[in-house]
Amino acid sequence: MAAALRLNTFFSTLSVIILLSLTGATKSGFTVDLIQRDSALSPSYNSSHTNFDRLYNAFARSISRANRFKLSLQSNSSIQSNIIANDGEYLMKISLGTPALEVLGIADTGSDLIWTQCEPCEKCYKQDLPLFDPQQSSTYGNVSCNSCLCKALNTASCGTDQNNCQYSYSYGDQSFTNGDLGVETLTIGSTTSHQVTLPKIVFGCGHNNGGKFGKAESGIIGLGGGPLSLVSQLNKCIGRKFSYCLVPIENSNFTSKINFGNSGLVSGNGVVSTPLVAKDPSTYYYVTLEGISVGNKRFAYKASSKAVDSNEGNMIIDSGTTLTFLPQEFHNDLISAVEKAIDAERVSDPKDGLGVCFRSKDDIDVPITVHFTGADVKLKPINTFARMDNDLVCFTMIPSDGLAIFGNIAQINFLVGYDLKAKKVSFLPADCTNHGSFYWC
Repeated sequence: MAAALRLNTFFSTLSVIILLSLTGATKSGFTVDLIQRDSALSPSYNSSHTNFDRLYNAFARSISRANRFKLSLQSNSSIQSNIIANDGEYLMKISLGTPALEVLGIADTGSDLIWTQCEPCEKCYKQDLPLFDPQQSSTYGNVSCNSCLCKALNTASCGTDQNNCQYSYSYGDQSFTNGDLGVETLTIGSTTSHQVTLPKIVFGCGHNNGGKFGKAESGIIGLGGGPLSLVSQLNKCIGRKFSYCLVPIENSNFTSKINFGNSGLVSGNGVVSTPLVAKDPSTYYYVTLEGISVGNKRFAYKASSKAVDSNEGNMIIDSGTTLTFLPQEFHNDLISAVEKAIDAERVSDPKDGLGVCFRSKDDIDVPITVHFTGADVKLKPINTFARMDNDLVCFTMIPSDGLAIFGNIAQINFLVGYDLKAKKVSFLPADCTNHGSFYWC
């Protein structure tokens, strides 16, 4: 399942201001786990799956997700949270309601709405955790259909009682969620001593949901730039700053981290930053890709005839897409250079999902640098090649006729920081399995 689904309809630019009180927050922030979907720490872990099965399934979902992007484009306290990788995607653990009920949502910088499956369930996909029941929470409230919050959603409408705001989303891969827009107390933090309680967070209570979801995920936690994302709703508290550090997929016993607020600032030797470009829809985090180097050979970015944009803001950074997608002609140039740099036979992968693979029992180490405006990000082999089998290694950048996407494999073992106030995103090489290496106060 591709980690957060791309909406066919976009939020308006309406500003939403929500007053929040942080209970239990410390100056250094708090922590929530991001759990890898296919790791031993994930509820969906399947010990019978081979490494090839896990990677191929993740890549297949990534391709489906990229297609959804294309369709949708056509149409000051500190908080830290942990992230769980989920078959190339990352799950964020929160709690909703009073008493609190645990929710595992896909952490997604490419979508806005926070939503989870709810009782009563008209149609729901199977999930491992109990469904959230708003009637069992003393802090749940409906959003009025006449409120500015409801009007922020183009697909919202009034319920049968002409008061409750109802939403309906459909996605490019026929996935969907429908339900009530509500407000609820959200608790976030990986330990009791580092938890904060956030009242009146707007979220979707989905009663009719379906699509390519796994049993581990209860819904989606939108971290995009739109008005109803978690980042936007926490704006007054976190100063519009957050960062994450994603552990390698094979490190199944480690959780990743996501930091909000002051601890989300990225600094230190080796940090590079590139401007965020303001474009519609406001959900996505746009940057400008100027080129990519293979060894000492630099290739200037060029868009295919079908690409969405070849100018400023021609690429989005997305935590929910596994692979990196590049325009076909530009990708062809890179592959030609990669082939010359590798002493291995080029082959097709067994299921024709990736296309560009090499027969090699040895690790492939080709220096590849991504050139964003003002920021040269030097990738390591773990960011560009995936070992699918004992003697099969595949390139994790693939061609696309849509918008270029910088996926989460390319972001592994980087501290990636978003400073929406300063309008920039920063990259700092890091060992993301070493949790203590990226705590900033």
